[in-house]
Amino acid sequence: MDPRIKNIRSKLIEENLDGFLLSLPANISYLTKYPSRDSYYLVSPKNNFYFTDSRYTEEAKNALRGSASIIKTNGSVFKMIADVSLKSHLKRIAFEERHLPFAEYQEIKRGLGRKAKLIPTHSLTEKLRCLKETQEVAKIKKAINITSKALDFAKKVISPGKKEIEIVAELERYIRYLGASNSAFDIIVASGPNSSFPHHISGNRKIKNGEPLLIDIGVDFLGYKSDLTRVFFLGRISSSVREVYDIVCSAQKEAIRRIKPQEIIGKIDKAARQYISSKGYGGFFGHNLGHGIGLEIHEEPQISSKNSGLLNTSMVFTIEPGIYLPNKFGIRIEDVVLVTEKGCEVLSASIHK
Repeated sequence: MDPRIKNIRSKLIEENLDGFLLSLPANISYLTKYPSRDSYYLVSPKNNFYFTDSRYTEEAKNALRGSASIIKTNGSVFKMIADVSLKSHLKRIAFEERHLPFAEYQEIKRGLGRKAKLIPTHSLTEKLRCLKETQEVAKIKKAINITSKALDFAKKVISPGKKEIEIVAELERYIRYLGASNSAFDIIVASGPNSSFPHHISGNRKIKNGEPLLIDIGVDFLGYKSDLTRVFFLGRISSSVREVYDIVCSAQKEAIRRIKPQEIIGKIDKAARQYISSKGYGGFFGHNLGHGIGLEIHEEPQISSKNSGLLNTSMVFTIEPGIYLPNKFGIRIEDVVLVTEKGCEVLSASIHK
């Protein structure tokens, strides 16, 4: 039995559950090791069921042979889920409370009637996904490698007069040449004052000399994501920009230095935040220090000052302090780290200097 399925079934036993319906694509992909598209996945003690339509059934049969029964949906998929659950004698069926829409929940519940109950669960699969297996780390590293090369490529295409959206187009094309299936999110190219918006939507503003250019980019490689942010400069760097840039870099180093197994996650965020505050810019760093990354661009763990959880070996997440000065400029440096037995490994090509 696949260890991932074995772990889920063990959790079901612990929680007195006899079935688990998954609807989040990333969680289904994790358990099946097959890219989920328009599907639902039902784990039971004796069998697993993959529900999908005619577009994917033959492909799924080949990919999931021996690990799941493929149910070709014809009519209401929710009635079919209920019917299969009842035929499998499932009484207490867990579902992902954050990911199953209420209308879908109602349809499945109606099909089950009084013969079975739907039990809400939270992060049952996500907790397993927090700890990356060797092959998952390898895919993340490949995604990061492609992203790093794209950032090096960006240096060749950035020039005064080019529009932000033109840089985005160049990068989108380039990452596919390197083997990425897609960008992991809408690439951010933010010039001058636009860089003060943490999630700026790249537009038609033309790049100018003497201002910072922030690029936040990630790719999808075989389902696994990357996420890096770098700041480039055209022409002479002003003293105010250089000061903020150095503070952000130092704050990132302060946080990375504290990463190790069993460290309280909130302390990692606080290390960077307190450093930035000590330099007088505490009010200009509003978002969390980082986030987990893998099958989703944002997943557990959240690197937040409010997170009292502990770091564990094999967690992968970003460290991305930033300072954003309204109507002036913003600086953010983002790298991806892996928690190791001795501390951490920065998976990015290098910490930006």
